[in-house]
Amino acid sequence: MTHRDVAHDEGELPPPHPVRYAEQALLGALLLRPDRLAPIEAIIGPETFDHHAHSALFTAIRDLPTPELAHHTSTTTWLNQVLTTAQRHTQGLDASYLHTLIAHCPQTAHAAAYARIVQADHARRTLREHAQRLTHTATDATLPRPVTATLAQLDTLAQFLDDLSTQLPTHSGPLRHGTPLPTPVAAEDDPAALEEERLLLASAATQPGEAAAMHWLSADDFTHPLHAGLWRSLTTLLRRGEPIDPVTILCEAHQQGGLAREAVEPEDVLALLATSAGSAHHWGERILQRALLATASHIGHHIQALANDPPTGTHQLIFSSRRVIGSAQALRTRWDQATHPPPQRGARAPTTTAASPRAGPPRAALTALPRSRTR
Repeated sequence: MTHRDVAHDEGELPPPHPVRYAEQALLGALLLRPDRLAPIEAIIGPETFDHHAHSALFTAIRDLPTPELAHHTSTTTWLNQVLTTAQRHTQGLDASYLHTLIAHCPQTAHAAAYARIVQADHARRTLREHAQRLTHTATDATLPRPVTATLAQLDTLAQFLDDLSTQLPTHSGPLRHGTPLPTPVAAEDDPAALEEERLLLASAATQPGEAAAMHWLSADDFTHPLHAGLWRSLTTLLRRGEPIDPVTILCEAHQQGGLAREAVEPEDVLALLATSAGSAHHWGERILQRALLATASHIGHHIQALANDPPTGTHQLIFSSRRVIGSAQALRTRWDQATHPPPQRGARAPTTTAASPRAGPPRAALTALPRSRTR
């Protein structure tokens, strides 16, 4: 029989060749011994098969009444019914392929083992698809609310891992290390990111009161080391309660060694910090959003690398994927703090709904906010 594999997304690896044999061996076992179906159904379903024709055959085997074993061994009636039923849902399937499946089954008693192999491959393939969707969502510039969509996809991925861990039998073997993982993509050359970081630093230098409330922004969220160092210097001054202005930030950065490491002239730093450009909160939120999306994209690539590594077993895959997803929890918490700040103590609820600063194009309301007095 000539058949074509199910189409895969660009960049996805085809299923391992041995798993295709496991699908064939499992179906061959069920064609020979349809009475072994009941325990198999508890492990897999038609959607578990990667080959569409195999899925159609399993569906037919499951849906047709199970024949008496004595009668089945002496006639091909039930096999013909299986073939006719499956042919309604797939093309190119003929009787010779049923003989091929039966020939590829070494032991009908091993049907449950074949089913577990098929189940594990389906889990790996589905996890890879979830990770690909996460990366695509995190990098889709057309989404109106990219963080909301990305976090929803991250939750879907985490839920799939939870469900998968309950479906698979427990595993007490040692976890393997050494899976080749992708390196996070540096974003230092992103002009939009660099501009947002400059605008934040300039605004924060003249709005220290607003910057003091931005505990949710970390120097690790910045893409350029110089900008990260300047934000670290600014927050250090805030913690010490010292005056904030371009000169004090410059000197603190010099004290921390940032200017020497980045080989930058003091005049350039003063020029960067000289002019405020709207709400520091707004630009900080933009930087945090970019960091969160970049982290989610890297998580997707990381899990794809694990799923594409055959020696990484299913249980190792679940454990490692959960661990890398957990790395985004701190960023998620800080995003909630930035976009849903707690109400000020003693403040009354406003009588009208006012739009709070959110990531996106600056609005007139942002620049109209009263600025804190520089110290």
